Order: sequence, then structure tokens, then C-alpha cells
Amino acid sequence: MHAATPQNGRALWIAEVTATLALAWPLIATNLAQIAINATDVVMMGWLGPEALASGALGSNLYFAMMIFGIGLVTAASPMAASELGRRRHSVRDVRRTIRQAFWAGATLCLPFWLLLWNAEQILVLLGQEPALAAQAASYTRALQWALLPSFLYVVLRIFISALERPRWALAIGAIAIPFNAFANWCLMFGHLGFPALGLQGAGIGSVLTSIFMFGTLALVIMIDRRFRRYYVFGRFWRPDWARFRELWRLGLPIGMTLAFEVLVFNAAVLLMGLFGAQALAAHSIALQIAAISFMIPLGFSQAVTVRVGRALGANDRAAITRAGWTPFTMGIAFMALMAVLMILFPHTLIGVFLDRDLPGNAEVIDLAVSFLAIAALFQVFDGAQVIAAGMLRGMQDTRVPMIYAGIGYWIIGLSAGIFLAFPMELAGVGIWLGLATGLAAVSAMMISRWLRRTRLGLDRSPWAADDRHLP
Repeated sequence: MHAATPQNGRALWIAEVTATLALAWPLIATNLAQIAINATDVVMMGWLGPEALASGALGSNLYFAMMIFGIGLVTAASPMAASELGRRRHSVRDVRRTIRQAFWAGATLCLPFWLLLWNAEQILVLLGQEPALAAQAASYTRALQWALLPSFLYVVLRIFISALERPRWALAIGAIAIPFNAFANWCLMFGHLGFPALGLQGAGIGSVLTSIFMFGTLALVIMIDRRFRRYYVFGRFWRPDWARFRELWRLGLPIGMTLAFEVLVFNAAVLLMGLFGAQALAAHSIALQIAAISFMIPLGFSQAVTVRVGRALGANDRAAITRAGWTPFTMGIAFMALMAVLMILFPHTLIGVFLDRDLPGNAEVIDLAVSFLAIAALFQVFDGAQVIAAGMLRGMQDTRVPMIYAGIGYWIIGLSAGIFLAFPMELAGVGIWLGLATGLAAVSAMMISRWLRRTRLGLDRSPWAADDRHLP
């Protein structure tokens, strides 16, 4: 064997940067397309009036809490499939079985979620919402709930093509889905082209049709494209692989809980912010929307790093694991640092996208949003660090301890700090944002520490990979 040289080392890092960017940018763009679809729904609900918009927001929050958990569960297929491909480049049978069991897991999860969403009105009333708004929200969720199954199946297919490092088809389909969703809403919500005007219920049906369109189109591509067709992912769909099914739930449930901890703490922050009045809540929403858009970039890097680390893990290449982890982490943090600078230097420009700065009535909201964005600048870096570090650990099939870190960081540290700073310290909304930043900082520190220990000590493999259990 030849000793590694500095030149070879640099070439390997450059190759990793190239591979990461090639995989990450379509994932990032696909995430932004999904944001655009969701934004379209919000805008068109607004055309129905403020009451419909409020009801739609209630229904959407309930739906997306379950949706995010389910996406977390099936996301376990990503490190599993990537590891299989890293271990054997043409591991057709193992990849097919993993994707099949991810389909099964997503379909299984739909059953209790459908039952809950069918009773959304009672749930929302129990949570203290106005009965009239809860009734409208329920009419929306009873249509929207049927989007869960095609959405989960589409996510699994996205994972499949991403594990093969060919994610661009999902980007193309996501881009087409934006006008498709808007057209379906236009017809069904407002009664155009001979369709009945169904209002919020029409928005729910439009989302179902869009989800079916996205899954069906990607499924068709996978059945036709020769690079995907050879995996025959829909073949022998009825055959179980119980060991793999259990492994997917073992890895996926903690991922779902990790995502749920994060989403729910932000929902709690919205409720707490509402205690300080409509102006504070509006400013919070604007600052959070800006942060959410920029978050799509490190989220894409997180999805890419899971695949890259998973492949390196499957190949038992410790040096490749290190490169695959730190490369997207560095790029993602660099982007978020740039966003932090923009938030500090140009807050009024960013806020002006959402609010007319020339209206005197908006002055208080703008001033509050500027103060929130100043904290969001710090928040951004920590948020990028935690989501990419979580993706790095998922690539190593390490999900249970990160789930515990998320629960501690977001709920024990972050929420407690936010409540203390907002109320006893009388910092109001600024205190809530400082608490969120503190929680994200704690989670990112714990995730990075875990990654450093794991790359140093190695990680046990999944139980069904009995032929190759340990890192070298």
C-alpha cells in the first residue's frame, strides 16, 4: 500500500465537497419548492378571509405535527439504504427490502393519525380553541388527512433516489407541483371551471391531489428510468422482512420524536408570544418565516450528509466518515453565518418583503421584528449546526441518544430559559427568542459532542447486517 500524501488528502476532500454539493443542491431546492407549496396554500386561504385563514392554520398545525413525525419515522430508510449501498455498491435486494418496509411503516402510521385527524374538532376544542374555528378546521383536516399516505410514500421514494445520489427528479416534480397545487386550489376553493366552491375543504382536497400527483409521478419515473427500474422497488410488495421492519422503527421512532420536540417547542413559543399581544405575535411570525426559509439550506445539507456518512459507514471507511460529516457541516455553517450577517445589516429590507414599511401602523411590528432578527442571527448558526449534526449522526444510525438531547435541549433548557427571561426577567418576546437560541445552542453542542465521540469510538451496525457489525 502507498502512504497517503497531502496531495491525495486534499484531492479526497475536494472530491467530497463536489459530491456533497451535487447531492445537496437538488435537496435544498426541493425543500424550497415544498415551502412554496405551503405558502401558496396560506396565501389562497387568506383570500377566503381572516376567519378561514385562522381555521386553516389550526388544521394545518395539527396535520403537520403528525406529518413531521411520520417523515421522521420513514427517514430511517435513508441511513439504512445508504449503508447497504456503501457496503455493496449494487445492493439491489437489500435496498428494495428497506424501501418496502419504509412503505409499510408509513402506511401503518397513517391508521392512528387518520383517526386523530377525523376527530380534529374535538381535539381543538379540548385545546381551548373557539368552537366555530375548530369546526371549520375539522372540515379542512377531514379532507387533508388523506394526503398523509401519498405524502409518506413520496418521501420514501425521495429517500430512495437520494440514497442513489440522483435526487434531481424530486426537484423537477416539486417545481411542477407548485402550479399544480395552486391550480387545484383555484378550482376547488373558489369554484372555477365548473367545480363547486368548497372553500377550506377544497384546499384540503387540492393538497391530497397534489400529494398523489407527486407520488404517482415519481413512482412512474422510478418504474421507467433504467437506473431506478433495476431495483424493482414495488416488486413483491406483500413480502415482509420483520427484522428490517423492526430496525426501521428502532431507528425511525427516535428521529420522529427528535423532529417533534423541535416543532412542538416552536409551537409553544407561538402560544407564549401571543400573551404579549398581536403586534409581538406578528413580528414573531415574520422573523420566524425568514429563519424558516434560510433553514432549508442546512436542512438540505443534513439530508445529504445522512446519505454520504451512511455510504462511508457501509464501506467501513473511518476517514471517509469524517470527510462526509465535516464537509457539509462546514458549508452549512458558512451559509448560516452569511445569513446572520444579512439579518444584522439589513433587517428592514428583509422585513419589508412581508410588511409595508411605509404604513405608520406597522411601526411597532417592524421594531419588534428587528429586535427578534438580531437574536435570530445567532439563532441561525446554532440551528444550522444542530440539524446538520443530527443528520451526521443519523448517517451512523445513531438516533436514540440524539432524541434525548433534543428533549433536554429544547424543552428543559430552551423553553425554561425562554419563560424565565420573558416573564420574571420581563424581556417579553425578546426573552422567548433568547430561550429558543439557548435551546438550539445546547442541542447543537450535545450533537457535535456525540459525533466526535462516535467517530472516535465507532458505532455498532444494525442487527440485520450480521456479517459486518463494527467500524474498523
